[in-house]
Amino acid sequence: MITRFEVDETNKMIRQENLDVRTITLGISLLDCISDDLEKLKENIRTKICAKAERLVETGREIEGLYGIPIVNKRISVTPIALVGGAACRTPDDFAEIAVVLDECAKTVGVNFIGGYSALVSKSMTPADEMLIRSIPKALASTERVCSSVNVGSTKTGINMDAVMLIGQIIKEAAWETREHDSMACAKFVVFCNAPDDNPFMAGAFHGVTEGDTVINVGVSGPGVVKAALEHCRDANFEVLCETIKKTAFKITRVGQLVAQEASKKLGVPFGIVDLSLAPTPAVGDSVADILKEIGLEHPGAPGTTAALALLNDQVKKGGVMASSYVGGLSGAFIPVSEDQGMIEAVLTGALTLEKLEAMTCVCSVGLDMIAIPGDTSAATISGIIADEMAIGMINQKTTAVRLIPAIGKDVGDSVEFGGLLGHAPIMPVNKFSCERFVGRGGRIPAPVHSFKN
Repeated sequence: MITRFEVDETNKMIRQENLDVRTITLGISLLDCISDDLEKLKENIRTKICAKAERLVETGREIEGLYGIPIVNKRISVTPIALVGGAACRTPDDFAEIAVVLDECAKTVGVNFIGGYSALVSKSMTPADEMLIRSIPKALASTERVCSSVNVGSTKTGINMDAVMLIGQIIKEAAWETREHDSMACAKFVVFCNAPDDNPFMAGAFHGVTEGDTVINVGVSGPGVVKAALEHCRDANFEVLCETIKKTAFKITRVGQLVAQEASKKLGVPFGIVDLSLAPTPAVGDSVADILKEIGLEHPGAPGTTAALALLNDQVKKGGVMASSYVGGLSGAFIPVSEDQGMIEAVLTGALTLEKLEAMTCVCSVGLDMIAIPGDTSAATISGIIADEMAIGMINQKTTAVRLIPAIGKDVGDSVEFGGLLGHAPIMPVNKFSCERFVGRGGRIPAPVHSFKN
């Protein structure tokens, strides 16, 4: 039985503490759309997505009305397009045509974003994989709602440094293609190590090949709820602190479980996972940085930050797994810069540097997320930053990611403005010493010794 107290408590979390369901993401397999004729392939994709997702937005609104729970985004993820388009596409421009079709589908069904313009190249690249990667700048510059990702490493296979080197150049090209809009294309592209097949969050969502024909994955967020709970135990010891975070995460996840099951029932689509990620927004009171300050830091970046973030991430996951049998995706705490007002303030005060953020990614959910850097940063330096983050994921057997925005024409002291959930970000300084000889060696960094578990 749900008690009146629990109902009142949930209502308070929604009204006063920014609790929301960040996204309902419908995963759609496009494997049965494959054709060696590009026009036929595009028509197959258009027909399937529009048929499967036609009621997604409407269903989300019905659930909002029924339970009073805000559902911020309705999204779609599809099978990595490098796999779907390999038989029909002969050039990068052919792949870019598929991106336009995906964008049209997203607009037709009314979703915020569609993810899966992706390639999985942790060991090597097929010709189709390489063509898709080379098409990313044009694809993202010519679309509004398409998101792209590339998985370049894993604990089992190592890091594909040929892909890492190429992607440094691709990020620079994408930045240039959208230079009039603060290099916005880069905000829709992420590079992964150990990418999960069931991630509902953008820009990295794709529908993995191990998934069924369709699936509903839900991403829940609630940094404001956790912060409000911690305000009542400011002088408590670590045991009380951890119990408070864990219990709060349990309550937040139950909301996501409710929405996921209702969406699954209404759409007739299997329920996949609930991703409990403390995903901040630019709104005041909806910040992971503020949680870290409530734990006891003057600003994120102060000594103790990595330990505090590790504690937070672990307790969030412990609370989540007790609330749902199917917790997946990236569950934990995101630390994007542009999407978190507290992180922005920490950068502006000098408390938080790129190097400290990298240390924090050893224990958080993802990695270097939504970080704006000078537009003249070299492609090799970008590749080096990616390689560092992929190594953290590979060695620690966790998902890590990089979403960098080299803002063309801007330097440290300037800022970029994206609006909405993507927010704004100050340009962060980057180490100027060269790594070109290292990233240019070619080949693959081998998997670590602890990957051999058969």
